[in-house]
Amino acid sequence: MSMRRAGEGDAVVGRNIRAHRLAQRMSQTTLADSIGITFQQLQKYEKGTNRVSAPRLVRIAAALNVPTAALLAGLDGAKARTAPSPVALIAERQPMRLVKAFAAIGDKRLRRGLMELTEGIARLAPRPRG
Repeated sequence: MSMRRAGEGDAVVGRNIRAHRLAQRMSQTTLADSIGITFQQLQKYEKGTNRVSAPRLVRIAAALNVPTAALLAGLDGAKARTAPSPVALIAERQPMRLVKAFAAIGDKRLRRGLMELTEGIARLAPRPRG
């Protein structure tokens, strides 16, 4: 019996794992140690290079203190129309920095103004071709 290769769905699961790990400010080594694998193996899961078995996915979810379904979000086959999913975005370094900086702003009026500015820029920016 041959193992199936990792596919697009595995990349979605990997991004979800990474996003939740980063949101918890957890290192790859810490998460890997808590579920009994090497950090290199976790890297492969997060990149979508290797498939995550169902029992291991449950252990990862428990270590991240999220429902297992949170790591499967986006597997329903629905394609993003114009923008990547928020989970996919926060799995990347720059968007995560933006989220953290925004969260550090305590003044609600300032946050609202920043949001309106960002939405205005988004309306004017050229749409990605796809």
